[in-house]
Amino acid sequence: MQEINHEQPNDEISLKELILKLKDWYLYLLSKWIIILIAGILGGILGFTYAYFQKPIYTAETTFVLEEGDSGGGGLGGLGGLASIAGIDLGGGGGGIFQGDNILQLYKSRRMIQETLLSVDTFDNKTQLLIERYVSFKELKEAWEKQPKLANISFQDIPSKFTRLQDSIITQIVNDINKNYLVVVKPDKKLSIISVKVKSKDEAFAKAFADRIVKTVNDFYVNTKTKKSAENLAILQFQADSIKRVLNYSITGVAAAVDANPNSNPAFQTLRVPSQKKQLDVQVNAKAYEEILKNLEIAKITFRKDKPLIQVIDAPVFPLDVEKISKIKGIVFGGVIFTILITLGLLLLKLLREAL
Repeated sequence: MQEINHEQPNDEISLKELILKLKDWYLYLLSKWIIILIAGILGGILGFTYAYFQKPIYTAETTFVLEEGDSGGGGLGGLGGLASIAGIDLGGGGGGIFQGDNILQLYKSRRMIQETLLSVDTFDNKTQLLIERYVSFKELKEAWEKQPKLANISFQDIPSKFTRLQDSIITQIVNDINKNYLVVVKPDKKLSIISVKVKSKDEAFAKAFADRIVKTVNDFYVNTKTKKSAENLAILQFQADSIKRVLNYSITGVAAAVDANPNSNPAFQTLRVPSQKKQLDVQVNAKAYEEILKNLEIAKITFRKDKPLIQVIDAPVFPLDVEKISKIKGIVFGGVIFTILITLGLLLLKLLREAL
């Protein structure tokens, strides 16, 4: 039998064929240099136009250092047990509520952004809600006027009385700010410095929003961390004031009892009973007042230890940092991009023709 050899086609391209193919593409593109040049010029014109009409992006940055309060109560020692007289726990504030980087998430929360948007600031010598400023520079009013439900919408009401439509709009704005405007980071994980950046095409809005959200979030953070110790402090202060009033009343009662019998006969001991009772009340109330004052001082120490230190390092000032593509960069980028696109398009067209 005669053997039949079936030669398998070789799909591999040799180096020589590759060089010839590249040379062919080069000559082809060289023959289309006018088209490529026109595309590059057109791209440069479009890049210049984009850079010319592009609105600058302003960045308002606030940096601050956060030092957590010591909520462990270790510095109080055995004095904390004195609070048991009043039945009050002075052990610590909100140490378990927030830890470390949780403040970063607060900046991204709907509640904090909404409170910031509904706060008032001064723009062009006029007071205005930040959300109204946002609606203004985003030119949303023009689009809303075409919809009857949105034409007369306002955000001057109390948030708890907002309608479903108002809440829906705020949700969209909050999502937009979280995605495109607000950046909160720790530049160095080893340090306690936090950076809050607000980017916007409206310079005044960027600065106002940055200032307001830093104040809103930091105040909420401090109040929450110290809420428990602040409540204990208020209770102890109220009790101290109450006991002091009772003590003053008892002292007045002793004087009144003595004045009632200024020259009482020693043989009649019953005449001295009222004044002795009043004196006993004074001694008891004085002792109670002394103990409650001790607990009050402990509560003040606990409150100071629970309170975190937030110190602003740098706050945004006018003029803000601005990001804007220069006209030269616009021309270069536009020309290069269009040149690459037309080149790829011509090569693809050539390959399709050869395949057909």
